[in-house]
Amino acid sequence: MLKDPHNFPTNGLSIHSESLRDLTIEQKFATIQKRMAPMFETVFPEPLAPRTVIVIPSLTLNAEELAKISGIHYYEERMLCLLMLLQLPRTNLIFVTSQPLHEAVIDYYLHLLPGIPGYHARRRLTLLSCHDGTAVSLTQKILQRPRLLDRIRAAIPDPAVAHITCFNTTPLERRLAVELNAPLYACDPALVHWGTKSNGRKIFQSAGVPMPAGFEDLRDEQDIIDGLVHLKEANPNLRKAVVKLNDGFSGEGNAVFSFEGCGVNGGLRPWVAAELPQRLRFEATSETWDSFRQKFRQMQGIVEAWIDGEDKRSPSVQCRINPLGKTEVISTHDQVLGGPSGQIFLGCTFPADAEYRLEIQEAGRRIGEMLQQHGVIGRFAVDFISVKEADGWQHYAIEINLRKGGTTHPFLMLQFLTNGIYDVGEGQYYTPLAQPRYYYASDNVHSSAYLGLTPDDLVDLAVLNGLHFNGATQQGVVFHLMGA
Repeated sequence: MLKDPHNFPTNGLSIHSESLRDLTIEQKFATIQKRMAPMFETVFPEPLAPRTVIVIPSLTLNAEELAKISGIHYYEERMLCLLMLLQLPRTNLIFVTSQPLHEAVIDYYLHLLPGIPGYHARRRLTLLSCHDGTAVSLTQKILQRPRLLDRIRAAIPDPAVAHITCFNTTPLERRLAVELNAPLYACDPALVHWGTKSNGRKIFQSAGVPMPAGFEDLRDEQDIIDGLVHLKEANPNLRKAVVKLNDGFSGEGNAVFSFEGCGVNGGLRPWVAAELPQRLRFEATSETWDSFRQKFRQMQGIVEAWIDGEDKRSPSVQCRINPLGKTEVISTHDQVLGGPSGQIFLGCTFPADAEYRLEIQEAGRRIGEMLQQHGVIGRFAVDFISVKEADGWQHYAIEINLRKGGTTHPFLMLQFLTNGIYDVGEGQYYTPLAQPRYYYASDNVHSSAYLGLTPDDLVDLAVLNGLHFNGATQQGVVFHLMGA
């Protein structure tokens, strides 16, 4: 137990900003990142240790792909779950957004904090905004505002125990880490290519994890045609194939090609070439062949076989590679999918089915070990297509997400609200009283009746109808994306 939390030692966490002046951004970033491992060892395990967490909920992703997601400008609110870190009484939290957050939303989260008065938490919370609702990524907005950068720096009591957490990483987040002289607890931007669809398939193969038949590193329309033809020739019974952009997300960068009525007797290739522009069915309703083809040339991508099955599921395993290089399984979920062919993420249930959750945990661990060998740290998730067969479930890994995702914030809220543990041996979550907990989570709850409601209205209706989370029973409903 710490005798004096105000004087918590920061051995190994010293900062030498003078020595960074003549280095490149990449070299500066590498030097700053070296602070992450000792911080993880000495600060993270101690609930009374002073620290500062800088939350940058920027979705620094392809703008055209982001535009396909309904309500995307509210997605920065996903990371408000990290306000729960304020239950650590010496933790300061800086939360930066594009637009100011509604006060009722902040109040809602602070009142969920177990064991901490709202006033105590509020004085350790710094909210900053760019006052900019344009489609430019939040990180870029921050970098374009020197005075905002100064305000962030001024809000950090001790830079030696500060780190940045973000939704995903790119060279922009690397530059921000250098500007703030704070390490990222996330994947090095130089390594995020291991999360593309093509490199994901290479990782699956190295880890010995089954995946659909397919081809990666495809460059253009001709490569797509070649891939489709080879898949059909190898499996004449194949009904469909999926074409995916390397950097697509939430299933919005996927398209399905049907082989129904395909050419025979040597006519397969010309048939595929002629039918591809008309027959490809996009998950994003606004997508067109011309637009998709252009993005494919920019991002490249894969073609893989469509997995059929009477009982087909889409589970996901969430893992973390900590700064010491250890892979940890965090959770499993069964994903709720929608869209034209059921590839768009709508929500999830926790935990995944008991029949197979330990199997996908093991696959996730092996994939994590492969990623760790390449130097990756931080959270990642692996999505599967699982089909029930006579001798059990067959799992096909289809995607690695080297970032936070739709399953991240619900599980974090469960942990923060109940202070329980995830039993990896059972794949089950238990409260301190050994009671199991389950949930359904979604960020796609729609109704015309909700139009015009404010966050104040939502909270009022929840309380009046007995939906508000009950800390005594540790059950109830927790809202997010309240600004929407």
